[in-house]
Amino acid sequence: MRKLHTFSGSCHCNAVRFEIDTDLHELTTCDCSICVRKNALMVKVHESAMRILSGTEQLTTYQFHTHTAEHYFCKICGIYPFHRKRVTPDYYGVNVYCLEGFDPVDIPVRATVGKGMS
Repeated sequence: MRKLHTFSGSCHCNAVRFEIDTDLHELTTCDCSICVRKNALMVKVHESAMRILSGTEQLTTYQFHTHTAEHYFCKICGIYPFHRKRVTPDYYGVNVYCLEGFDPVDIPVRATVGKGMS
């Protein structure tokens, strides 16, 4: 069994603050049209392992294509901290670059195919 770690995260202006619990077994990239443009490196966490601590009123969502995935952005600074996933909507993809003190070195990165999804 892998050990869970708790990480604190935020957008750039700190208006949106959150915590996640994860075992960091892998990170993912995605080649869909929005993920390529935002260049995020993500960790997948179940909704029960994510807590928004402050700033929900500062979050705005963007949806496209099937309007299933919800991509969250801070209304103030524009940073993308996380999104609710399309295929597994009870999971979030969290932008690891928004996590405090996180270093992605030595964690395997899996490339996911998003642009081919119908």
